Amino acid sequence: MDTEQFLEFVTRRGLAVVATIGQEGEPQAALVGVAVTTVGEIVFDTLTSSRKYRNISSNPRVALVVGWDDEVTLQCQGLADLPLGEDLVRCQTAYFQQYPDGRQRSASPDIRHVRVRPGWLRYSDYRSGSFTIEEFGLA
Repeated sequence: MDTEQFLEFVTRRGLAVVATIGQEGEPQAALVGVAVTTVGEIVFDTLTSSRKYRNISSNPRVALVVGWDDEVTLQCQGLADLPLGEDLVRCQTAYFQQYPDGRQRSASPDIRHVRVRPGWLRYSDYRSGSFTIEEFGLA
């Protein structure tokens, strides 16, 4: 899978399960709507009162799974942060293109956009006749 295929895969799916590490070291997972920037950053929004926000604020390591329909998935591991300035504008632009209603939510002072920069990726296609497992990085 190359970068263009990665961008298209995430955009087409639009949902991911994000796993974070809780305050006691326990794994916590949540379904989120995701978008992807042209440079391969995965973006989602969250409330500042959510567990994932608190978890990311204290430990930026996250894992995501995008896609599960038709036995095709993309697993990602990377670091999450809360972008500011031009980075935030780029991330919000991608997110609002995927989720136009996100503009209305973002007006709340309790909403933050999270950026994940994947460091490890694995594409898996378990469909009959097209079995593929491929690890890759973004160029």
